[in-house]
Amino acid sequence: MQTASLSQPTKAALPPTGNTTSGPKSDGESGKSDRVSATFVSLVRDSDLWEMVKSIRQVEDRFNRNYHYDWVFLNDGDFSENFKTVTSALVSGKAYYGKIPEEHWSFPEWIDQNKAAEARKEMEEKNVIYGGSISYRHMCRYESGFFFRHELMLNYDYYWRVEPSVKYFCDIDFDAFKFMKDNKKKYSFVLSLHEYRETVATLWDSVKKFMEKHPEHIVQGNNLEFVSEDGGKTYNMCHFWSNFEIGDLNWLRSKAYLDYFDVLDKDGGFFYERWGDAPVHSIAASILLKKEEVHFFDQIGYYHVPFTHCPTGEQRRTEWKCACNPGDNFDWKGHSCTTRFFDLLKLQKPEGYENET
Repeated sequence: MQTASLSQPTKAALPPTGNTTSGPKSDGESGKSDRVSATFVSLVRDSDLWEMVKSIRQVEDRFNRNYHYDWVFLNDGDFSENFKTVTSALVSGKAYYGKIPEEHWSFPEWIDQNKAAEARKEMEEKNVIYGGSISYRHMCRYESGFFFRHELMLNYDYYWRVEPSVKYFCDIDFDAFKFMKDNKKKYSFVLSLHEYRETVATLWDSVKKFMEKHPEHIVQGNNLEFVSEDGGKTYNMCHFWSNFEIGDLNWLRSKAYLDYFDVLDKDGGFFYERWGDAPVHSIAASILLKKEEVHFFDQIGYYHVPFTHCPTGEQRRTEWKCACNPGDNFDWKGHSCTTRFFDLLKLQKPEGYENET
């Protein structure tokens, strides 16, 4: 078995902004000793450097300059010294660089290569986004079932996923990791939408197979209705957009989630179709967790092309120092599933949301 390539932690070349031993008050307490075992994680390649730099700067300016959490960078290849030098100088915590084991970024032995190639060709002809891409499929499978098992990630209990070219619009003046821990949240999101049906044609068949095989993992009080409107017969395509997510790594490492991923993985849909990690994570969160264990982070204004979460309500945006156009907010639009999430959890929608539908 190939061992992941690990790099020693690299401290920022310049002192982090603010006091290095304490962050702002959180729930009446402050100080590094109060921090959670957590890290940012980015799956990137060397060629993503300058777009990743933009994302790091956004996260540090809006949040991490006050908390100094670590940052793990993962790559299916090797990081250059330039990538390490530039990124480690920008993060206020420690930076770690890891290589993905080959067996986690390759075709499993049970995959029929001819069938997979035919599927890619067919999707490409239909102009399905990333339909012909092999690397995209490896990425989706890795994010679905392996990133949380990387040696570097085993040092942490919570993660915050950050991709290149994203924007954070609002000040995050609380410790989001500590919020997750203190409130027993296992998964969180800021954007939700409907998946392309062509990419997940048989995903729900595999989910039903898992539910029949492992009824012991299906949690009472879950949010099955978020992803199915007919009691679990079919998938309604709703999912949390996983390019932003803050989650509990121990949940992803649990027997329930690993059994779930194993059933899906053996069915081959990551390669015979184009299953995304977003619907895979979202369905898991909807059937393996209680409703209240999934959280919507309204204050985290966010953009990943082409969608924006801009908090609803001028007072909130002013208080949180948001720099986003409310007209761009996707939350309450018809293709979003956030309204459904609010309704199922009986959450009060923010004043003025009707003007953004």
